[in-house]
Amino acid sequence: MQDFLFQIQRSKTASLQTQIREVLVSAILAGHLPAGERIPSTREMAKSLGVSRNTVLLTYLVLADDGYLEVKNRSGYYVNGAILNGHAEPPQTAAVPGAGPAWKTKFRVRPKKQDNIKKPVDWRNYPYPFIYGQIDHKHFPMAEWRECQRQALSEKSFDVWTNDARDQDDEMLVEQIRTRLLPRRGIMASRDEILVTLGAQNAIYIIASLLVGPQTTVGFEDPGYPDARNIFALKTERIMPIPIDDGGLVINSRLDGCDLLYVTPSHQFPTTVTLSRERRAQLIELAVAKDMVIVEDDYEFEINYMKEATPALKSLDAGNNVIYVGSLSKSLFPGLRIGYLVGPRELIEEARALRRLMVRHPPSNNQHTTALFLALGHHDSLLLRLNRSYRERWREMGQALKDFLPNSSRVPSFGGSSYWICGREGLDAGALALAARKEGVIIEPGRVHFNRPNPPNNYFRLGFSSIVKSRIRPGIEIISELIDQQLKS
Repeated sequence: MQDFLFQIQRSKTASLQTQIREVLVSAILAGHLPAGERIPSTREMAKSLGVSRNTVLLTYLVLADDGYLEVKNRSGYYVNGAILNGHAEPPQTAAVPGAGPAWKTKFRVRPKKQDNIKKPVDWRNYPYPFIYGQIDHKHFPMAEWRECQRQALSEKSFDVWTNDARDQDDEMLVEQIRTRLLPRRGIMASRDEILVTLGAQNAIYIIASLLVGPQTTVGFEDPGYPDARNIFALKTERIMPIPIDDGGLVINSRLDGCDLLYVTPSHQFPTTVTLSRERRAQLIELAVAKDMVIVEDDYEFEINYMKEATPALKSLDAGNNVIYVGSLSKSLFPGLRIGYLVGPRELIEEARALRRLMVRHPPSNNQHTTALFLALGHHDSLLLRLNRSYRERWREMGQALKDFLPNSSRVPSFGGSSYWICGREGLDAGALALAARKEGVIIEPGRVHFNRPNPPNNYFRLGFSSIVKSRIRPGIEIISELIDQQLKS
């Protein structure tokens, strides 16, 4: 033990006790500290790490309670060999690496080859993160979420989330979706018409797996949501691009041959336009006449600060042709991965059976915490704060775009948290994004959203959900200057 060096980092978010526990547990389980080995005394460890002796003592006591250490009177703390029972012995000789299978010949699909939206992982380190789909932490009610977690972890709720639910959902969450979220969109559904999913993408993947095969023609907005397009593309090559204009999805003859249509009618992704009421009615009539299934992705419907919300397409669906996909990623946080699927009972039964084979069910503790968060009204309070903040940022960005990039964007017709920018002719948004990042600015090139030969390069998206209001205008000014430099060179 004299040569064993323990280290912790005071800059880490984890507490000192947690870090001391982590290094000791790792050393024990990895075999670096063998069974029966005496570890440094609390005084020695405290002096080595530069922490209080009480901090070390509390850590040792917890590790002893958990079976990692043994306490011997007047002798100290020793590694408890029992904790290693059941662990395989490390191999005496290293395995000889082989060539292995010819993996490239075994793949049936190649999702890695698909073109996806790319975002820097360290986006928070940039001063001007015009990145879409992330949250501003200062608005999130952390104390209220912790309280919901505390209640979910209480003895009263223990059985709710610790048992194997197999293919079932948290009853309270389903009820909150049915009575609190869906009515806001004009949708009335029974409990057996709702399935909880691991976010909207999981819902779309389930739909594609159930309804799309090699001969299925899928109508898809152009431009549209790349991740959803790529999901459908794993099942069929017959993706029919449907153009978007100021009224939303264009109802034309291309839809006649579609078996399924994916659409974002309330807040089109990425252009932000809203499908007109006239076209909604036309689309429903067409779906009934052509026996077409419509997948409605109603993302970001909660962020509405411009006018009364347009009812969901599903609310007009008397013939059960529309499958509704919702998510809490934009209003709570994307890492939660809670979404939901609403459709006819027969579809939900099959979707539930398929989900069981994939993931059984979304984590029960997350479901129950979310249900409590909704039931106690915290979600509605959060939406008020988000809409107030986003409205201010939307106005700030709108004015900055008007001043520095005039005539480059339309005002989002519903709300949301981004602007879709059409740059000047000849602009390369990909090159612009690279140049902007060097100046601390993150933008998202728009080329990936198009599904056509020779997609345009001059589009990009600017999100404002995670950038403070005071940095929006200077960030737009930097973008404008970089555009001028690129087009002049």
